[in-house]
Amino acid sequence: MTRTENLPRPTDAELGILNYIWAHGPSTVRDVHEALYRDEGAGYTTALKLMQIMHGKGLLLRDDSERAHVFRPAISRERTQKRFVAEMVERVFNGSPSQLVLQALGGRAKATREELDEIRALLDRMERS
Repeated sequence: MTRTENLPRPTDAELGILNYIWAHGPSTVRDVHEALYRDEGAGYTTALKLMQIMHGKGLLLRDDSERAHVFRPAISRERTQKRFVAEMVERVFNGSPSQLVLQALGGRAKATREELDEIRALLDRMERS
């Protein structure tokens, strides 16, 4: 197992912070607080504490060379998504990825033309290999 696979599974709040940093790049606590918590009325210390916990867990890396510490993810969005999907396939779909795909595509949400093209291209590549 690699180091990233040994990282704890992010909580919903931690995943919100990771999503923000993945989208906006390395960020300070103030950046995260302003974007995610200010309108909720949560204090700056809420974001600070969560990010300190995430750093302690190994989910975030911290550059403390400047006065305002800058945080970046210790794991990529893609790796995290793969991990969550793998867990869901095992727990909810009895290990069957096809059942996950059938449920996802057969559900209420409609895939865009671009998404369907990506899916077709992936299936073509899988058939060739």
